[in-house]
Parts: sequence; C-alpha cells; structure tokens
Amino acid sequence: MIHATLLGVLGTNEIIVILIIVLLLFGGRKIPELMRGLGKGMREFNDAKNNVKREIEDGVSDKNSTAK
Repeated sequence: MIHATLLGVLGTNEIIVILIIVLLLFGGRKIPELMRGLGKGMREFNDAKNNVKREIEDGVSDKNSTAK
C-alpha cells in the first residue's frame, strides 16, 4: 500500500534525479548488465507464475473430469 502511494508522489524530476544517481553509482558499463539480470529475473518469475497457474488449472480440470 505504501509503495503505490510512493510511486504516485514521484514526479518526472524525482525520477530523473534517481536515474542520474543510479548512473553515477553503477556507471554506464554496469547498467546494461543490471538490466539484463533484471530482465532474466522477471522472465523467471513470470515463467514460475504461469507454471503455477497451469498446474492449478490442470488440477481443477482433472477434478472436474473425475467428478463426472
């Protein structure tokens, strides 16, 4: 709940300042590597989420087919 409120408060200027700080901390060479890692993490999370969803749907359909 706090995170949604915080993102609503951030304006364009604040986001630009945050991006500049990240650039200064990590440097231009590390940012693509960080983004690649973030992308892989998000992909793995979405794959796991889809697998769980598929297993739940399969379990429900198996239960419905055995109940008939």
